[in-house]
Amino acid sequence: MNAPVLFEEKTAANGTRFGIATLNSPQTLNGLSLEMVDALAAQLDAWANDPGVVLVVLQGAGEKAFCAGGDLHGLYRSMRENAGRPGSDNAYVRRFFEHEYRLDYRIHTYPKPVLCWGHGIVMGGGIGLMMGASHRVVSETSRLAMPEVTIGLFPDVGGSWLLNRMPGRTGLFLALTGANMNTSDAFFAGLADFRLNHADWPRLLESLQEQPWAGAADDGLAPRSINDGLLRRALAALEPQTPLEPGPLRQHSFLINSLCSGNRLDDIHEELAALKDHEDPWLARAAATMRAGSPGSVRLSFALQQRMRARSLEDVLRAEYIAALACTAHGDFAEGIRALLIDKDKKPRWNPATLQEASEAWVEKFFEDPWPEGEPHPLADLGQQGR
Repeated sequence: MNAPVLFEEKTAANGTRFGIATLNSPQTLNGLSLEMVDALAAQLDAWANDPGVVLVVLQGAGEKAFCAGGDLHGLYRSMRENAGRPGSDNAYVRRFFEHEYRLDYRIHTYPKPVLCWGHGIVMGGGIGLMMGASHRVVSETSRLAMPEVTIGLFPDVGGSWLLNRMPGRTGLFLALTGANMNTSDAFFAGLADFRLNHADWPRLLESLQEQPWAGAADDGLAPRSINDGLLRRALAALEPQTPLEPGPLRQHSFLINSLCSGNRLDDIHEELAALKDHEDPWLARAAATMRAGSPGSVRLSFALQQRMRARSLEDVLRAEYIAALACTAHGDFAEGIRALLIDKDKKPRWNPATLQEASEAWVEKFFEDPWPEGEPHPLADLGQQGR
C-alpha cells in the first residue's frame, strides 16, 4: 500500500537540504485525510527542528490536482455513525478538524520558507494548505475555489480570514457562490505569488539544488530573509513572460462589489440569484451554484464573513472549529456529501430549505461553545507558541 504522503529530501550543492512533501492520493485528487494531516504535521515539525533543512516544498501527486479538499468520505461515515449526537461527541470529526486547522496554522507560522505548488485543482482543504505558504505558485492549469456551499459546509480552514482580505467584496461573493478562480484571478485575490508553466516545475526543483542556501546560524535557524530571497529569485527566473489577461473575478469586480455591498444577506442573495441569466457563463454558473447550494451554508458563510472581519487568524480558526462541529451534527453537511459523492443523485434535500428559514436567529447555534463551561477550547493555544 502506498504511503498517503511521500517525503524526500534533496541535497543542494553546498550541502544544505530541502524537504519535499507529496500528497499521494491522485485517485481522490489528493483529498486530505486525517492520516495525511498527521503525517504532514509530524514531518513539518521534524524539518523545522532540523538545522540542515532550509526550506520545504508541498506538492500533489498526479497531473490533475494539488489538493481538491478534505476526506469527505471519511467525514460522511463518521457523521452517519454518530447521527443524532452533537458534533462535540464525535471523536473523529473533533480530531479531523482540530488537526487540520493546527496544520494550516503551522504552515502560516512556519520558521522556514514553504513553497506550495498549486497546480490543477486547489479547493477547500487544499486552499487551507496553500494559503499559509510563504511562496505560493500557480500554473496555467490552476483552478481554485472554496465551494463548500454545495455540500452544506462553509469556507473553513481559515477561509473566513482569507476571504475577508480579498479586494472589495469579492471574498464574500466567492463564499456565497463557490465560484472558481483561474490563474489570473488567483493573483488578483491574493492567493498566488508566482506562476510557472506546468512543464517547468521539474526545472525549478533542479534549480533549487543549485542555490547557495544559507545554512543554520548559531541559534540553529537558517537566515530566513536570505533563503526567502533565493527562492524568489529561482521562481522569477522561470516565470512566464506572457502577461495574464484579467480573469472573470477581476473583470466583474465592480459589479460584484456593488451587488455585495449591503449588510442584509437577503438583499445580496436576491441580487446574486438574478445573475443566473447573465450573458457571462461564469457569473451565471456562480449564481446557479448558490441557488442550488445549502441555504443554511449561505447564511452561515455570510455570518462568519461579517463576524470575523477584523479578527485574527487564531480567533477565526477557533470560531470555524465550533461551526464545523455544529455542521457535522446539523445534517446538511452529510446530506450534501450524500448527494454529491455517495448516491450521486445531485438532489440534496436541504434543511432549512429556504434562506428565509435559515434566519439570523437560526444561525446562532453554530457559534455556541459545545463543551462544558470551564473546559478550554481545543485550539486555545494557537498563537501562544513562539514562531
